[in-house]
Amino acid sequence: MTLLPETARQIDAQVAQAQLDGRAPSLVLGVVRDGALAHLAAAGEHPRPDVDLQYRLGSISKTMTAALIMQMRDAGRLALDDPLERHLPGTGLGAVTLRQMLGHASGIQREPEGDWWERTAGVDLTTLLAGLTADKIAYPPHRTYHYSNLAYALLGGLLERLSGIPWADLLNERLLSPLGMSRTTYAATEPYARGYVVHPWHDTLREEPRTDTGAMAPAGQLWSTIEDLGRWAAFLAEPDPSVLAPETVTEMCSPVVISDLEAWTHGHGLGVELFREGNRVYAGHGGSMPGYIASLAVHRPTRTAVVGFANSYGLRTGRLGALGRQLLTLVLDREPAPVSPWRPAATAPPAELAELTGRWWWMGTEIEVTADPAGDLHAGPVGAPDLRFVAEGPDRWRGRKGDQDGEILTVRRDEQGRAVALDIATFVHTRTPDQEP
Repeated sequence: MTLLPETARQIDAQVAQAQLDGRAPSLVLGVVRDGALAHLAAAGEHPRPDVDLQYRLGSISKTMTAALIMQMRDAGRLALDDPLERHLPGTGLGAVTLRQMLGHASGIQREPEGDWWERTAGVDLTTLLAGLTADKIAYPPHRTYHYSNLAYALLGGLLERLSGIPWADLLNERLLSPLGMSRTTYAATEPYARGYVVHPWHDTLREEPRTDTGAMAPAGQLWSTIEDLGRWAAFLAEPDPSVLAPETVTEMCSPVVISDLEAWTHGHGLGVELFREGNRVYAGHGGSMPGYIASLAVHRPTRTAVVGFANSYGLRTGRLGALGRQLLTLVLDREPAPVSPWRPAATAPPAELAELTGRWWWMGTEIEVTADPAGDLHAGPVGAPDLRFVAEGPDRWRGRKGDQDGEILTVRRDEQGRAVALDIATFVHTRTPDQEP
């Protein structure tokens, strides 16, 4: 699905202006809709960007490390409330939980000791762990939002210890290969953009080092392309159940901590940043490494995303992220949402299900109950039944959408076995407004 010409023109103009203002050697943003790249906006010529040019992902790598942890959780290999010590003993940080680490609520300090890891070749996991002590806790858990690269290095180490497979190999086996992300790699693979520092006074370029971050890699090592990052955005919007259950990705995109308690515009889920823009919430992440910045913003309800890269720090991570979210909002505001055609049901629901459909009343208020081909019940205002219930047993249903999520619907029957009332979380609905519940 391509964008309307005026929408594409505005995106191209804003990307060109951002490249000029930020003095970025190259800048590229892609709009993803319904699983495919719908528009590419590129500016700059050092080098000229395209869909297959690699840039460094930086901290967007964390979203993939988090997905691996969630795979392990779903497989029963760990629990999110396990203490770190259970799986990676001897760190001195063992009381913090995996959930706290994923959501940057553990209080672990941002970096390990020593030279700045982004510009210095990293150490191996054993060396990193040997340098850890309890004083790496900056705050008690859940006291505040405190972003931590070190926490994600430890999560990567946990994955290696638990699986017996190096983090990069595990990532390729469990995520990248199944999703067809063949241009997302541990090290730069041609063609790739060199990263630069732009001199503040005479606009010359100095190439930055491309270090192997070693044990810190799970926090920010990876390289990728607009096309591959678009695939990852599409997965976050509509997960492939063979890779990660959709409800697990939804869990990742639910807030663990809010970082700005005054405005509530930014927070963190389980490895995923959350940004509130007006009435919408975008899931994603920013990324930076010396000479590179990256952005990822996904509006999951509409399966729309904007991904982007630049190969200098002139735009800064926050500015590129803000640009991406601004363009995502532009697309959502200007582009018509795809409309799925109505299709008739192939068969009528079974009699025991059909009996529950129709109008029901509670305290003079009418609701409507419908059944879908999957066998789920939907309930709510007439014409807009926005609650969904999934069968758990005879005459018993569990809410799985809307304000009755998690609550129970039970069917009350008379002596002849006819359904005479629906008990929805103790609110008893009858067939007519005159009936007693």
